[in-house]
Amino acid sequence: MIIVCQKPLKRLKINGIALFPFILISNPEDKKNKILINHEKIHLRQQLEMFVLFFYIVYVAEYYYWLVKLKDSNRAYQRISFEREAYANEHNLKYLEKRKLWSFRKYL
Repeated sequence: MIIVCQKPLKRLKINGIALFPFILISNPEDKKNKILINHEKIHLRQQLEMFVLFFYIVYVAEYYYWLVKLKDSNRAYQRISFEREAYANEHNLKYLEKRKLWSFRKYL
């Protein structure tokens, strides 16, 4: 389910975020943005694989690992394995049909 959540996400400068089982987007027009929605659907699949809670634990742990190592929040975000998988495959709208279990591991 896609929910438009304009003010909070715009303040955080986030276009979209997957919080299982929802995709929250900041701009109503982005409901039609297939690339953004696919990116967030990839995150939903990752969350399911890791029983949701473990996804968030690993996500935050990876972020802080890279933040300490790189000393740059944007670069740390870009190094998170879940984000790397989602960005690498967001343009492939059929990716989730053939994606194997725990595919994010190859982006570690």
